Amino acid sequence: MTRREARDAVFTLLYEYEFQRELAPELVFAVSVENREINVEDDAYISAAYTGVCDHREELDAKIAAHSGTWKPERMSRVARTILRLAAYELFYMPDIPRNVVLNEAIELAKRYEDDRAPAFVNGILHALSEEVSQ
Repeated sequence: MTRREARDAVFTLLYEYEFQRELAPELVFAVSVENREINVEDDAYISAAYTGVCDHREELDAKIAAHSGTWKPERMSRVARTILRLAAYELFYMPDIPRNVVLNEAIELAKRYEDDRAPAFVNGILHALSEEVSQ
């Protein structure tokens, strides 16, 4: 599985969790992985990124909110919010992934799963977040 495919799988898992918040994230993960037949052992990134985003959700939302003007995370679409959380987690907690890769992959997810305005929106917030990381 390529990193792009793994990132897409994490996005999908996190998006599914958005609709099942009453359940423990571990349960959503286990059921989703089983239903999709994702071999997590083959790609440690999937488990680490999913767990990391779930564990740091409030912190990531605060960082996103600080750079999104009037668009607080709870007002954003679930797709955009999920993409931003995943990319913010990668920026702040996975320094082995180059910033430009994080930004480009998030924009590609926005192009694939959101409307035409989303890539620019995601890019603007992530660019500001990436500046925060470099400080």
